[in-house]
Amino acid sequence: MRVLVCPDKFRGTLTAAQAAAAIGRGWARVRPQDAIDLMPLADGGEGTLDALLPLADADTTGSRRIAAVVPGPLGDPVDAAVGVRGGTGVVELASASGIGLMPPERRDPRRTTTAGTGALMRALLDEDIDRLFVCLGGSATNDGGVGIARALGVSFADVHGVEVPEGGEALLDLARIDTSGLDRRLGSVDVLGLTDVDNPLCGPRGASAAFGPQKGASDEDVWVLDRALGHLAAVVHRDLGIDVRDEPGAGAAGGTGFGLLAFCGARLRPGIEVVMESVGFEPALGAADLVVTGEGSLDVGSLHGKVPSGVLEAAGLARTPVAIVCGRACIRLEGALVRSLEERVGPTRAMQDAERSVELVAGELAGELGR
Repeated sequence: MRVLVCPDKFRGTLTAAQAAAAIGRGWARVRPQDAIDLMPLADGGEGTLDALLPLADADTTGSRRIAAVVPGPLGDPVDAAVGVRGGTGVVELASASGIGLMPPERRDPRRTTTAGTGALMRALLDEDIDRLFVCLGGSATNDGGVGIARALGVSFADVHGVEVPEGGEALLDLARIDTSGLDRRLGSVDVLGLTDVDNPLCGPRGASAAFGPQKGASDEDVWVLDRALGHLAAVVHRDLGIDVRDEPGAGAAGGTGFGLLAFCGARLRPGIEVVMESVGFEPALGAADLVVTGEGSLDVGSLHGKVPSGVLEAAGLARTPVAIVCGRACIRLEGALVRSLEERVGPTRAMQDAERSVELVAGELAGELGR
């Protein structure tokens, strides 16, 4: 058989590349005669830069990484990197404005900002790119993308003409938006926001209600932040004549999807679709007899914009069978054989020895499907 191995990361234990390599090793031990193609994937969140511009391929593709020190979610300097391949630049919001950069006790979506992500975008504009991917998963923020826009030259003032502070809560004092200083280079760049959600900006499914609590927001914080984002949208509509608050994905990354649409002239697309197109998934799928994908937790969210859902949809159209190796299986999927590390080795070993656990499960899967 020819087996296409294309997992996402196993959050907290394995990168997508590590997971793919472990599946490949486990499979090859049992069925060394099979051809195995490794194609790590991502859904537009953490790991997307590695999926689109693998470090191992830099010499052959001409891609490169650019290191930068930028403001983190609360303004502290953080080390981050962006990628360039040809005329395309790639920014991961999580690398500068991500929740993984903050210990739980410091998480405060009322004050966190996407300013560092804006600084990374500005650095890529210096590279003379014509297309810019902004990967929107894993944020610690709820500022509607205002931090990004401010880093790119947009002014957000209160009734006294003073710049409002960084963070989502401060948007309640917003009185005027001035885009006259917006970096003109954005006009010649196709900005694409990669999302794994389709939430609007505000309301019960909006950025604050749906994702605020996991970023440290209390019930009262959620109410305040939702009001603040609604106020931002109203001022954007009044001053810029743009109303995109209900666009699918506007609520991604604490409203950063909205900010990219409103201030950067961006489009939003499901990250998994863009990644699969960029890495040549369709021709690889066409050559495969079996696809093995996976992620850390297979749950209801996996059905909406995540790697397993994208792979299942594409494989279904190609009539190629799919197997899923995951850390934890909270759901069962029609049309896919699911194998969970927790069910096989228990939750402790699944976390502490994830790589060898994946190899074990992949080997057993190879024996089962190869009979």
